[in-house]
Amino acid sequence: MSVDLLHDDVAIMLRAGEHRYTTGRRQVVATLHAAANPVTIPQILEVETSLAQSSVYRNLAILEEVGVVARIVTHDDYARYELAEKLTDDHHHHLICTTCGAVSDFELPPAVERTLDSAFTASAAAANFQIEGHRLDLIGSCANCL
Repeated sequence: MSVDLLHDDVAIMLRAGEHRYTTGRRQVVATLHAAANPVTIPQILEVETSLAQSSVYRNLAILEEVGVVARIVTHDDYARYELAEKLTDDHHHHLICTTCGAVSDFELPPAVERTLDSAFTASAAAANFQIEGHRLDLIGSCANCL
């Protein structure tokens, strides 16, 4: 998706949540769009040096509230952030290192995704639960920490 179309979609989502698409939010979204993997607030601040840390925290909270951003909690001091799947059409999962907190994305073959979806649907039906999506996080040690 082009960054212009992304900004249009984000603006619509923010308006629906009764929020404005400020310059700071636009900068955060652009940084997340350019990132290869989920990023921390310090990493966002390295790219967007004009933003205050408190501003990034507030903007990410609002962007998460309206569904623009997904937060990934790790075992280190920092959560990681990425654009929500519904904006990117990039369904993926995460490898999370419990030592250094690094997060990297991975995709499963379509046949495996279908098998997982079937198992999740059956489990949800048994619990009278409505699934909105799924995310699979694998926890372990990255190559650098082994």
